[in-house]
Amino acid sequence: MEHKREEREGLEGKDGLSLLGDVPLVAETPEELLDDETTPIARFFVRNNGLLPEPVMDADGWTFTVDGEVEHPLSLSLADLKSRFPHKTFRMVLECGGNGRSFFEPKAEGNPWTNGGVGCAEWTGVSLADVLREAGLKESALFTGHFGADPDKHGSREHQAMSRGVPIAKALEEHTLLVWGMNGEPLPFIHGGPLRLVVPGWPGSLSQKWLKRIWVRDREHDGPGMTGLSYRLPVRPLAPGSDGRDVENRIIESMPVRSIVTAPADGSRYPAGTRSLAIRGAAWAGDDAVARVEVTLDGGATWTEAAMTPPRNRYDWTRWQVSLALPEDGFYEIFARATDSTGRAQPFRAANWNPNGYGCNVMHRVAVTVGPEV
Repeated sequence: MEHKREEREGLEGKDGLSLLGDVPLVAETPEELLDDETTPIARFFVRNNGLLPEPVMDADGWTFTVDGEVEHPLSLSLADLKSRFPHKTFRMVLECGGNGRSFFEPKAEGNPWTNGGVGCAEWTGVSLADVLREAGLKESALFTGHFGADPDKHGSREHQAMSRGVPIAKALEEHTLLVWGMNGEPLPFIHGGPLRLVVPGWPGSLSQKWLKRIWVRDREHDGPGMTGLSYRLPVRPLAPGSDGRDVENRIIESMPVRSIVTAPADGSRYPAGTRSLAIRGAAWAGDDAVARVEVTLDGGATWTEAAMTPPRNRYDWTRWQVSLALPEDGFYEIFARATDSTGRAQPFRAANWNPNGYGCNVMHRVAVTVGPEV
C-alpha cells in the first residue's frame, strides 16, 4: 500500500528517529542524537505533508517554473540552475513549525513533537533571489507561492499537499536557497530531492520539497497551509483550550528562540562521587541571533552561562558547552535557557497556547542521577 511504501522508504537509513505518524510520514530525532555540529542525514528529522511523489530517475532533468508577477517567466532544469547561477553552501537550521507541540497543556492538535523536529545541515544550491532577478520582478510582486510534486495525504495529484509562500523580502534574502545538495551529497529523495526550497529561520513548511513551481503573486498566498488556523498564531493571548476560530491571528514568520541539551541524555546515570557534569547542546533563534545560553541545576535559583561557539553563517545554530559542579550524589534536573538578540528568553512553562500547537519553546529539561538510584 502507498502509505507502507512511504514509511519504508522514508525511514530507510535513518538512525534512531522516533516515528510520529506514517500518513503522512513524520519522524523526529531524540535530542541526544543532535549532538553533531552538522546534523547527519541519517539523523535528520522527516516531515511530509502528503504522500511521496514518484521516484526521480534523472535528477538534472528535473524542471520547475517561475511565473506570475515577473517580466520573463522561466522554465529551468536542475542542470540549468547548476550552470547559470552562483552556487552557495550554508549550514542552516530547518525546524518544523510545530516543534515542541507536546509540551502544551491542554494538548494541541497535530503531531506530538518534543524537541526533535529540527536539524542543521549544510545546504548547497543557489539563492532564490538570483533566479527571481533573472525572471524580473514586477512592481506588483508581493508574495511567493510554492508548489511541489507530492500528492496530498489521500493520494490525489490534483490537490497540493501543502502550498505556502513568503513575502518577497524573505524570498530575496541571500540565504533562501533552491537546494540540490545536503551535507555534500545529492539531496535525498525523502528530504525533497532532487530540488527543494530552504527558507531558514521560518517554519519548515515553507521549505517546499520536490519543488515544481514558484508563483510570484500580487497578494498574500492562499494555498493549503496558508489559511484558517494553519501556521498562524493568535495576535492576543488565548485561554488554554480555546478553539481560536473567532480571534485575530497572524502568519508565523521567524521561529522563537530555543535551546536543547544534547549531552547528557535524559536518564543518564553517573558513578557515585562524580562532582563535575559536562553539559553541551545547541541553540537557535529564527531570524535573530542567540545572545546567551544559561543552565541551571537548582530549578532556576542560580544560573551558569555557557560558552558558545560562533555560528558559521547566519541561520546556523550555536553550539554551547558548560561544566557544572555537583555538590553531592543524587538526582538533578538540568534546564537550559537561551536568550535571543532582542532579549526574549525561553520560559519554564509552555506559554502562548494555540489550538494547533505552534511556537512552543519551553526550556528543555534533562534528568540525571549520580550514584545509586534514590
